[in-house]
Amino acid sequence: MGAMLSEDLRAKHKIKSIPVRSGDTVKILRGDSRDTEGKVAGVNLDKLTITVDGVTVTKSDGTEVPRPIHPSNVMITKLELNDKRRLGD
Repeated sequence: MGAMLSEDLRAKHKIKSIPVRSGDTVKILRGDSRDTEGKVAGVNLDKLTITVDGVTVTKSDGTEVPRPIHPSNVMITKLELNDKRRLGD
């Protein structure tokens, strides 16, 4: 469930991609919500999707639900670094 890092994060951490976690800030690169930036609200390991705050789809009955996005279609712009083991610090 990895996603690529932005150019700034690549240079800082010397890696190209990292697994997505809740709390990371991502930019959507593909689909209807392209160029939308938001925090990861949830990660579904069973369906291999993530949900991003502010990215919803309207159902036929008028309710809005979070739109699942595959992590290969996003770029991480800000990492959540509460876990010290995440980057080996």
